[in-house]
Amino acid sequence: MLMLPTLAHHPRIQLVACADPRPEARIRFTADFDAPAYADFGALCDDKQVEAIYLATPHQFHAAQVARAADSGKHLLVEKPLAVTLAEAASMVERARAAGVRLVVGHSHGQDGPVLAARRMIAAGEFGAVRMITALNFTDFLYRPRRPEELDTAQGGGVVFSQGAHQVDVARLLGGGLVRSVRAATGAWDPARPTEGAYTAFLTFENGCVASLTYSGYGRFDSDVFLDWVGEMGMPKDPAHHGTARAALSGLPDAAAEAALKVTRTYGAPGQPPGLPPAAPPAFHNQFGLVIASCDRADLRLTAQGVEIHGDTTRLLRKTPLPAVPRGEVLDELCAAVLDGALPLHDGAWGMATLEVCLAILQSAREGREVALHHQVAPKDD
Repeated sequence: MLMLPTLAHHPRIQLVACADPRPEARIRFTADFDAPAYADFGALCDDKQVEAIYLATPHQFHAAQVARAADSGKHLLVEKPLAVTLAEAASMVERARAAGVRLVVGHSHGQDGPVLAARRMIAAGEFGAVRMITALNFTDFLYRPRRPEELDTAQGGGVVFSQGAHQVDVARLLGGGLVRSVRAATGAWDPARPTEGAYTAFLTFENGCVASLTYSGYGRFDSDVFLDWVGEMGMPKDPAHHGTARAALSGLPDAAAEAALKVTRTYGAPGQPPGLPPAAPPAFHNQFGLVIASCDRADLRLTAQGVEIHGDTTRLLRKTPLPAVPRGEVLDELCAAVLDGALPLHDGAWGMATLEVCLAILQSAREGREVALHHQVAPKDD
């Protein structure tokens, strides 16, 4: 549902088929796009009209589905995290390479316009070397309706896999990509949601840059206050709606009722308005909390409008052009890779390196020590 407006209205994309185990989603897709909808993923892979597949399935299914699609010659846009284990991620990278198809990870907040703009400033040396990155995000992630596996760390549940992948991606892009080591602590403070709901991590990069990352999904403090009350998806947010996620769960009797509530938010659910979502350009960029990159000659604060540059005596906002459709930068990267032959920034190796940091956060917290990394890659523009 999040990517549907982007997929439906991007000028270089045509939706020609889908796969979904839910019949209501298939009925809705056929009505919206006059195109086939399959119950079986393999049938989608075998469809000759399909050139690329956007894979938005639960994390634990990514590896097997990428293998099936790559063997059918389909390019892939895979939701983050790339996989749940490094072995799975490595197999996906190799399977795509052997098949000669592009593997792109997204959507990720590393593809947001202001992040990419700040990355270009840093790569060009406009304000000197990046020395320190500070990232902080407080949301209600853990109290949005979840399926049982989303609360099971072993299956890729919790905030480190689902939200850490965004924050780590942003930090790696700004810091040069090559994380040398991770020291972290995690929090799992609600027995009814038995997975990580928060973490703090300290990343050291090969180039000497350091990054501190803090995330909480416990639904109390809301860090969108630092983004002028623009929400994560680039929409104005009413702070008076505080606590709505927790309130919606409070009356549910069990996990099955919670899973049923989540289904009401999925594509094709009863009560959704018919037809495609509007194609109106977004008012603001997507954002992922407070992010500040401290360079030799300026601090760069990412906002929902662009990059705010804090120099020695001046402060200015350098606005970033908005995409034509929300999250359009994600499909721009896919299309550039598939149609234009460009090397994607968020390729499989990049996604595997981001996953390695996420796994190191969990390992460091579990073992109480600093964890060294071995599968890091630099951004393609370095």
